[in-house]
Amino acid sequence: MVLGCVIHGQGDLRIEELPEPEPAPGQALVAIRYGGICGSDLHYHRHGGVGDFRLQEPMVLGHEVVGTVVAYGEGATGPAIGTPVAVHPATPCGVCPECSDGRANVCRDTRYLGSAARTPHVQGGFASQIAVPAAQLRALPEGLEPRRAALAEPLAVALHAVRRAGAVKGRHVLVTGAGPIGCLTVAAARAAGAATITATDLLPRALEFAAAAGATACVRADDPDDPNWPSDEMDVAIEASGVAAGLDTCLRRVRRGGVVVQLGMLPPGQSPFAGNLLVAREIELRGALRFHAEFDDALRLLAAEPSFDALISGVRPAREAVEAFGQAADRGQSCKVLLDFAD
Repeated sequence: MVLGCVIHGQGDLRIEELPEPEPAPGQALVAIRYGGICGSDLHYHRHGGVGDFRLQEPMVLGHEVVGTVVAYGEGATGPAIGTPVAVHPATPCGVCPECSDGRANVCRDTRYLGSAARTPHVQGGFASQIAVPAAQLRALPEGLEPRRAALAEPLAVALHAVRRAGAVKGRHVLVTGAGPIGCLTVAAARAAGAATITATDLLPRALEFAAAAGATACVRADDPDDPNWPSDEMDVAIEASGVAAGLDTCLRRVRRGGVVVQLGMLPPGQSPFAGNLLVAREIELRGALRFHAEFDDALRLLAAEPSFDALISGVRPAREAVEAFGQAADRGQSCKVLLDFAD
């Protein structure tokens, strides 16, 4: 029996029995062990969509998944049967101008697990078995157990955002928003050699997770006079909260000629921000979407850093997905919550 977490609409998440998948030519069959609940999964559950992408039909959620290879379809090759693997969630087209330019993460015709960006929707990975292109499998590095490996996808997002900022070694970095992506961005900036990393959030517990990830200063976002603000100007600011107020903070705190990276997905439609500062201070504003090769870098970093375990705040059986989504949405208590499909 294959169980999956299917979203039918706003607030309508169901645990359903799904047809057993058969790997098509070029595909692999994977038994999923862990799936990390992402902010986009929460948006589909709470709002019926993410940004401008709205649910048009039932969809299996999830794109942060790890498991074990079960079988291969005709002509497919990859890690040996029984190998623990992480699943790269993107299938870029490989032929568009962006793919040809080495920017497959912004492929105009990509398919991404658990995404309503196209119709029919791309079904996700929150199921006890899934069939995916074999090329998307990555064998886990030696010493990396599947529980921690479930952080690979969001860590890859964070690594890409830090790379979009340019060289951060020896620099002062600001990260607004200390949710799971914000905390992993802190860890990515630390791994890239940032001299100081300041994290902001409204919630004390979120800032505790940011400190565990390597933030050198943690600041209440609603207190511009918080004494924890460093005296140095920020060279780089990465906005990970997905709210206009976070972007405003980045623009006002980064130095003249500094770089701001918008990582958090802002609400649909127009978002106001202090655009004149871009001109008056010649600030560079850059977007960061998903990742590409950083997925493999994320797996290597996770294998080398057991400290990432501190960001996993809960693991619940997949049958308790509704409760797990509620736990993940409680940012006053949680960072990353995983579903366990073997329990």
